[in-house]
Amino acid sequence: IFVDTPLDVAEGRDVKGLYKKARAGDLKNFTGIDSPYEAPLNAEIRVNTVEMTPVEAAAFIVRQIMPLK
Repeated sequence: IFVDTPLDVAEGRDVKGLYKKARAGDLKNFTGIDSPYEAPLNAEIRVNTVEMTPVEAAAFIVRQIMPLK
């Protein structure tokens, strides 16, 4: 499951201030800031967190995995 969240959205949702610390150099090897992130090319399930609420995302995942039973 690929939880697809753009970097700017993740930073905006960061209540712990980790992205701010990483940008200031206080956190090293922070994915997306000073450590590269490569999105999966062929994720079986992709959840777009910009277009879905957490509840919608959870329901979407359940709908996707139920046929796999």
